[in-house]
Amino acid sequence: MQPIISIRGLNKRYESGFHALKNVDLDIADGDIFALLGPNGAGKTTLISVICGIVNPSDGEVRVDGHDIISDYRGARERIGLVPQELTTDAFETVWATVSFSRGLFGKPKNPAHIEKVLKDLSLWDKRNDMLMTLSGGMKRRVMIAKALSHEPKILFLDEPTAGVDVELRRSMWEVVRSLREHGVTIILTTHYLEEAEQMADRIGVINAGEIILVEDKNELMSKLGEKRLTLQLEDTIERVPDTLARHELDLVDNGNALLYTYNANDKRTGINSLFRDLDSAGIRLRDVDTKQSSLEEIFVDLVKTPTPESTSGAQATAKDNA
Repeated sequence: MQPIISIRGLNKRYESGFHALKNVDLDIADGDIFALLGPNGAGKTTLISVICGIVNPSDGEVRVDGHDIISDYRGARERIGLVPQELTTDAFETVWATVSFSRGLFGKPKNPAHIEKVLKDLSLWDKRNDMLMTLSGGMKRRVMIAKALSHEPKILFLDEPTAGVDVELRRSMWEVVRSLREHGVTIILTTHYLEEAEQMADRIGVINAGEIILVEDKNELMSKLGEKRLTLQLEDTIERVPDTLARHELDLVDNGNALLYTYNANDKRTGINSLFRDLDSAGIRLRDVDTKQSSLEEIFVDLVKTPTPESTSGAQATAKDNA
């Protein structure tokens, strides 16, 4: 199946010399919820802005549902709905008027039935005649989504969709996004909330310093990179790990009251059986055992902490220049 978004060799360089995107290759499948993760300044918003036609690429190719974003700008753009991070709405307009106006901007004929459906799907129908200035921050966020959906796009970009939203409303927004996917809309979101990506995304991409360093199915990512940690609560406190247990690379934690064993659950040999035998031989008795899978947040932090070869060589070059 042809991807709904296809990016090849995308670069963005600014006049200042800053290289915001570096040879980005990325495919996003039709109907996916794709989460783009990265630290501040990694290039997330720049990448979205290029795809949506807000920022011009320096070179490379981007196709949206088969339409080139440069040579067929209109064809590409009308397939995209964008919900920016900033809340930019006309405070003195009603919800109905601002959403209807957004549809007109794309040259779409009036369709009250579609606007009604969008507002009802987003729980905004009862607010349709309210001015935007009277709405809460969460409701204004929903209006931004309604505006983005007004022209019936096939793809919806959500740039930090739940920024500044409380936990309860955040989870409500997750339900909205899942509902949109069920109606055939491809969702691409950027987020700083790792829980959000873990809960919602089908696939996850990680961008750091303008480079895509990983694209993976969420479950496969968790399986491949997610370690398991076995915490062994001890009956008696110990001052150090016995030498006979050195091969298991245990960490002494909780002031000597527990041992931490890290392993990959996908390995055929996890070493757990031999660990328990060696613990018994060493006379160490256990009070409790707890297993924990690494979270996506821990995986993400490890990924962005690891320097890419290009960034490492760049750092070395800078060091030489400064020497």
